Amino acid sequence: METMENMLFEAAAEGNVNSLKKLLQEDPIILDRVIVNSYSDTPLHVAAILGHIDFVKEILRRRPEFARELNLCRSSPLHLASAKGYIEVVRVLLSADPRMCLARDRNGLTPLHLAAIKGRIEVVKELVHANRDAARVIVGQGQTVLHLCVKYYQIEALEHLVNTIGDRDFTNCKDSDGNTILHLAVADKQFELISCLWSLQ
Repeated sequence: METMENMLFEAAAEGNVNSLKKLLQEDPIILDRVIVNSYSDTPLHVAAILGHIDFVKEILRRRPEFARELNLCRSSPLHLASAKGYIEVVRVLLSADPRMCLARDRNGLTPLHLAAIKGRIEVVKELVHANRDAARVIVGQGQTVLHLCVKYYQIEALEHLVNTIGDRDFTNCKDSDGNTILHLAVADKQFELISCLWSLQ
């Protein structure tokens, strides 16, 4: 026999808001139980990673604290939506709790790091707009989000971040090996990126 919790997760996977409302009518504390009993993804994680904006809105309307829940990988729903590039979901999650811009997953990455690595430029813009400090979060080996842009060859994200932050110290920041983003681009023979970096100097 299928449990109410399983039905809730199915509704999240389908983005079925009507099923969510029906489940809540039958069991008004089902969301509370999921938070207490869940050790992994919440229904909000599921809806966020699949881009089900209406389901995300409905969950947050009822339980805005779900935006702060972390799964086993220490990823928030904002991490997942940012990595997938679901800009509308990102906006709704940010409106629930803009501090989640600074949350780190188990690899030390923020939603901005994931968006930059994946080249989700609209999400990068939204996250930096929500909290400029998110661009200054350092990850392993002393790398900035700019180092990650070079490493994953995300020129557009790099250009936007450099132009938006507009701080030469930030642009010339060195990782723990003493490498600036220009050093990394030269070492990897990323000629298009080198040209871009010179134009931004």
